[in-house]
Amino acid sequence: MLNKIDHVGIGVYDLDAFIEKYEKLFNIKPRRVVTAKEMFTRIAFFKLGESMLEILSPITEGKGPIGEFLRNNGEGLHHIGYRVDNLKSLWEKMKKDNVKLMYKEPMLIDDGALIAFIEPEETGNVLTELVQREKELLE
Repeated sequence: MLNKIDHVGIGVYDLDAFIEKYEKLFNIKPRRVVTAKEMFTRIAFFKLGESMLEILSPITEGKGPIGEFLRNNGEGLHHIGYRVDNLKSLWEKMKKDNVKLMYKEPMLIDDGALIAFIEPEETGNVLTELVQREKELLE
């Protein structure tokens, strides 16, 4: 069912400051930085072995899911994303099993991945993202 950790998502107030800090601390640079306007979020992707670190920051303070997360929790772990092979099949099984899911259906995002979220109360109070990718985001 779960193949590997696809990424770990961390919410931060200032994406550029975080990137600079990680460059100094760990001598790594993001492989990609994107803006998800519909989510009011900027995202930096760091490649770490077979997984990624996904750093999320609101475009406008307090707006979007990351803005809300920061307002309620401050900076920190936002979610863990797990790679799966057949998200639609897994999603249907979870719906039948009455698992609390965040949205009505999985979403296709800009990078071509199909994603879905499980409510934190189902997974030890950790927001869980399921990700199906046809190809690696970062090579």
